[in-house]
Formats: sequence, C-alpha cells, structure tokens
Amino acid sequence: MWTGPSPKLSREELHALADLFAQACGFVLREDLAFVAERRLAVRLEVLGLGDFKAYTRYLKHDPKGREELDHAIELVMPHETYFFREPAQLEALEHELFEALVEKNQRQRRLKLWSAGCATGEEPYTLAMLLVGSRRFVGWELDVLGTDLSTKSLVTARHAEYGPSALRATSSAQLAKYFELAPSGRHRVRTEFREVVRFGHVNLLDRDALGTLEGQDVICCRNVLIYFDVETRRRVIDAFYDCLTPGGYLLLGHSENLLSLSTRFELVHLEGDLVYRRPGST
Repeated sequence: MWTGPSPKLSREELHALADLFAQACGFVLREDLAFVAERRLAVRLEVLGLGDFKAYTRYLKHDPKGREELDHAIELVMPHETYFFREPAQLEALEHELFEALVEKNQRQRRLKLWSAGCATGEEPYTLAMLLVGSRRFVGWELDVLGTDLSTKSLVTARHAEYGPSALRATSSAQLAKYFELAPSGRHRVRTEFREVVRFGHVNLLDRDALGTLEGQDVICCRNVLIYFDVETRRRVIDAFYDCLTPGGYLLLGHSENLLSLSTRFELVHLEGDLVYRRPGST
C-alpha cells in the first residue's frame, strides 16, 4: 500500500482522466473540478497501492479491472446534487399546463410515461409521481415514471426512498405531510401510492441500444445534466431524447440549460410559466 505524501493531480493528468471520462459517459471533467477529483480519487490510489495519478490513469487504461474502476471514479467525481420540488416554476407549468395537454393527447389509451434522465438519488422522479397522482387528473390511468442514472450507488438510495433534511429543503410542511411518512430510521419515506408508480434503472445516456428500449415517453425531464457534457455529446443525447419521445411529447431541461446553440428537431413551446421543448406532431 502506498504510504508516501498525498498525490497531486497535475493539469496533464487531469486532461488524461477527462478523456477517459468523456469516452465512457460524456461527462466533461472541467478544470474547476480538479480539486474535487484529486481529493476524492486519492482514496482510490491508496486502496490500489498506486503512487500518483499517472499510474492511476495507466491502471484505468490497461488493467483488466480498469473499466470497473473507471465507473467507480466517475461515480465519485460526478455531481449528484438534487432535492424534491426543485425549480418550482417549471413544476407548476407541468402541473397546470402540460398535464392538461397530456390528458387530451393520451385520453384514448389512458396511459402516461415520464422519464427522469440523470435522476441521481430519485428526488425528481418521486416529485413527478407526487404531482401526477396528487393532481387527480389521471385516476384509473396506467402511470409509469422511470428514473435512470449512471450511478448505481445513487440508484440504491433512490429505491430505498428515505430522505433527510437536505433532500427536503424546498419541501413545505404541507407537502411533507401529504407525500411522506416517518420511517423507523427517523428519516422521511415517500408514501407507497407515489413509490408504486416509479421504477429505476441504470442507463448510460451515450448507450443508444439502451435508449432504444425507452421509446414511447410522453415527457422527459433532464434537468441540470447537459451542463456537464460537451456540445457534441449534448447533440447526441438530445437527438436520442427526440427519438424516445412520442409525437407531441415534451422535453424539460434545467433553467441553466437550453438548445439555442444546437440545431435540433424540437420546437420551443412558450408556456405561461416556463419554456419547454416539444417533439412536433400528434399521436
């Protein structure tokens, strides 16, 4: 085991790691994340008995277990920040404007599919389920809310459905009483009627074969994920989202994201409370 001084991540080594991260999942390891990467990955160097990040990069590239370690490294460095009822203006537009359009669009089949892409620890898909079920617009409908993420560790937390104060920091006391119950652990658990319409899966957004199994979505939420991709990767993911949506389906991005710099097939929809993107056409 390595017992020398704490290894430092040089700019050259950061760029080498960034190339591996981008090839694996599209995540751009920016220079402002260098300190985070150095601090979090130093533990992995110690576990593997490696003296510096150059040796770690060689391990990732050439060791038989390198791909498994790369997945671990990405999970350690990638941000997983999220919480319930994030970006309330967009959620209000979804609840009071898009739900009405979706009822009209799908009233024959009475089925609705929503996908939270890059869901981290599950707060967003559960929020979507709370809005859907709580609206009472879809009683008797088949509801399917899918949450996917690259992080298997985050998905374990999502399936457990118990949360502490940080995840609930934008949740009102009324929402807490309506949507949660107190678990034996002392944390707040999502109530059964909202959990039962949500499922989770491990998906890499660069895996077109995996995304091909997710077609037929009515709404895709991918909020504060694209900011970690380069332009070409964003274009690939947006094209995949378009193909996964039904005609007339909607794409919701984070307020810090937009498609203005990309040439896409989506049309911009101006709602009273927000801007969203729509796949043209109708089912």
